[in-house]
Amino acid sequence: MKQILLLLALTALAGGLKAQKVDSIYFHLYTDSLKKGQHNYINVDGKLSNGRWMPMTAKDVQFSCEEATFEGNQLIIPLDFKPAKVTVKAVLKSNHSVTIERTIWIKTLPDGDLPTREEMMPKPTGKRRN
Repeated sequence: MKQILLLLALTALAGGLKAQKVDSIYFHLYTDSLKKGQHNYINVDGKLSNGRWMPMTAKDVQFSCEEATFEGNQLIIPLDFKPAKVTVKAVLKSNHSVTIERTIWIKTLPDGDLPTREEMMPKPTGKRRN
C-alpha cells in the first residue's frame, strides 16, 4: 500500500512540476510620467505559459535606455535632463526574442503642495452621534 501511495505521489509531482516559460513581458508602470532627479521604478511582469503573471527583476530582464541609466529596475533621470521623453527597452534574459520597448514622458509640471493635516482632518465639533 505504501508503495502505491508513493508511486501516486511521485507521479503527481512529476506531472505538476513542469517549468512554466515566460511567453511575453509587459510594462505595468505606476505612473504616466517619470520624475527628474529620482529613481523611477520600471515594473515589468512576465506572462507565463499557464496564463499566470510573474514580476520580473533585473535578474530576469536586461533593461536599457539610451537617454538615462538603470540600477536594477530603477531608471535614474538626472535633474538637468532636457528631453521630454525616454525610450525604455526590456529583454528577457532567458529568451532574447521576448522584448518590449516603450516611450515614457518626463514630468514637466512641479508637484503641488500637499494638503495640511487640518485640511485633511478637521477638528471635531464636539457633537456625538448615537
